Amino acid sequence: MDTMLEARLQTKQRNTQNSRETSLWSSGFGMKLEAVTPFLGKYRPFVGRCCQTCTPKSWESLFHRSIMDLGFCNVILVKEENTRFRGWLVRRLCCFLWSLEQHIPPCRDAPEKIMERTGVQNVISGRDPGGAGEGQVSGLVKKEVQRILGHIQAPPCPFLLRLFSWALLRFLKCVFLNVQLHKGQMKMVHQAAQAGLPLVLLSTHKSLLDGILLPFVLLSQGLGVLRVAWDPRTCSPTLRALLKKLGGLFLPPEANLTLDSSEGVLARAVVHAASAPLGLWTGALAVLRILRGWGRSRPVCVRVHLAQPFSLQEYTINARSCWGSRQTLEQLLQPIVLGQCTTVPDTEKEQEWTPATGPLLALKDEDQLLVRRLSRHVLNASVMSSAVMSTAIMATLLLFKHQKLLGEFSWLTEETLLRGFDVGFSGQLRCLVQHTLSLLQAHVTLLRVHQGDLLVVPRLGRGLTHLAHLSAELLPAFLSEAVGACAVRGLLAGRVPPEGPWELQGIELLSQNELYRQILLLLHLLPQDLLLLQPCQSSYCYCQEVLDRLIQCGLLVAEETPGSRPACDTGRQRLSAKLLWKPSGDFTDSDSDDFEEAEGRFFRLSQQSRCPDFFFFLCRLLSPLLQAFAQAATFLHQGQLPDTESGYAEQLFQFLQATAQEEGFFECADPKLAISAIWTFRDLGVLQQTPSPAGPMLYLSPAFTSWENQEKLEQFIRQFICS
Repeated sequence: MDTMLEARLQTKQRNTQNSRETSLWSSGFGMKLEAVTPFLGKYRPFVGRCCQTCTPKSWESLFHRSIMDLGFCNVILVKEENTRFRGWLVRRLCCFLWSLEQHIPPCRDAPEKIMERTGVQNVISGRDPGGAGEGQVSGLVKKEVQRILGHIQAPPCPFLLRLFSWALLRFLKCVFLNVQLHKGQMKMVHQAAQAGLPLVLLSTHKSLLDGILLPFVLLSQGLGVLRVAWDPRTCSPTLRALLKKLGGLFLPPEANLTLDSSEGVLARAVVHAASAPLGLWTGALAVLRILRGWGRSRPVCVRVHLAQPFSLQEYTINARSCWGSRQTLEQLLQPIVLGQCTTVPDTEKEQEWTPATGPLLALKDEDQLLVRRLSRHVLNASVMSSAVMSTAIMATLLLFKHQKLLGEFSWLTEETLLRGFDVGFSGQLRCLVQHTLSLLQAHVTLLRVHQGDLLVVPRLGRGLTHLAHLSAELLPAFLSEAVGACAVRGLLAGRVPPEGPWELQGIELLSQNELYRQILLLLHLLPQDLLLLQPCQSSYCYCQEVLDRLIQCGLLVAEETPGSRPACDTGRQRLSAKLLWKPSGDFTDSDSDDFEEAEGRFFRLSQQSRCPDFFFFLCRLLSPLLQAFAQAATFLHQGQLPDTESGYAEQLFQFLQATAQEEGFFECADPKLAISAIWTFRDLGVLQQTPSPAGPMLYLSPAFTSWENQEKLEQFIRQFICS
């Protein structure tokens, strides 16, 4: 648990100090870097590209060619140059003058546009139950639509919006040092807005202030007013009227009725045609929290990330062609877990954890699947476009007991950039480490030792749990290598004892087919919201990507078997008819890595000095989730079933906490991991669900009532865990 950090408190005898720092900063992983920059050479990595398979035209046309040359702008930095006026008084009132010049687009023809929508027309023509029918006067229907729209929204008041933007600008300037926005990302959004089609913004809320910050950023960049949904039951009539003038949306009471109700059909159709909602009460709560802690916290910087936009129409056309046969997790893994077969089926996993809300259930099955897979594309883009913060890197180093934070902080930052992820910090290395530790001071203990060094000790309990939560933000950057390392661990589990020396593990030959099988098993076990696999990407392609990553990072080296042709000998190779006539759109396997030829390919673990530490580092990234799954398997014979999902999740979470107190592994004591384990076991067929008056009830599947099968499940999971 002990981690050494050199923090020199005095600067005298600089030459002697620098000579001593060289040995203390040195690390077996990388070079000494006195400054940390978010650049690789001249450019910083660009993140957040849309899917090239499902949206190839958007991928090409909505990309700014010089995006890597463009930097960041501070959206709350308003100067004289941002207004049309000049002078001494303008410099004093530039924020107010800037807010008066904000463009507020008019919205005069909203009722006409709503009347033209297909859902409203279907209700009017009587094609939906509860519709008006053919004989009703269209003027009365139009008045009813206007009445519903009047309850939902009102035309934005330009004066109030400009006044609100000025007050919000002053508030943000007091809270944040700057609000960074990438100019290239904003250019792509402006380019998409020029097409004349409405923009739908999907946000992953990183902060409680997102509900206030995002509308301000979009309005300040000339993208118009963001419509935000509010709950009418929590607002007085006066406040509701004010919020409508600021772009608020309020659902009419009849729109909240059940889908099979004949009342309120027209209201629900109008609501679906008029809104793209985003809650704001969390933003108001965040403002109150900030005001309560005013003066006790230092101003910070914030960055808003925008992924590359894409055409929804193009996605709906191309995405359907990528659908293939799929099987449930129970069909894929349960026979292998129970030892009934050893072959992994050649098909994809069907696992949809998207909440089944009312609007989603109103769609057809094919459209529901389209929406669910679109959400996975959006989640992938949002995670890829989010910058890795210094607290995530520091938490990872502290959890894995690294001894020299200065050198390894720079190494881990460089490795993150090399994998195409952006980082949200820069500056002198020593200052960055000190600032990061100050942000984590509530979860670590700093002890001063001899010669000015600091001893950094993570606090047990909630401290370790919080550090594990922060380190999970780094997992997407190393996910492919982590999956590969855990798969190799599972392959070696039956051959070499886990505590055996690295040299003994490096003797074992690992065939490519065996590696593919282990990677596939782990891919099927892990939740899809963790893997962030795009629906159009096949598992076998991802297996090859994982294997390539392990070779590129130096963990695996090719081993030539006796009598086989060397891999570099391409002179006698011939292209088979299968490869010569393969369709151009067939991406299920690689030309150079055909599975029939993979039987004779073998690999070994590299014996370089840095490989053991890097291998265990990768395995530890997935340890919290896999440990939670393994302990959930142990808990099967102790849990009280049947029970509701929330009740059983609380039981499992208490068990994880008790086990963490005994074993000291607090990283898996997380309620989110408990829920993820229950959902995975439900898909695997370990738990089954039946309806009841109290809600869906969980009970143990007959296949896993025996202690023997529960033990098989636990051993299957633990083979991927590296202690």
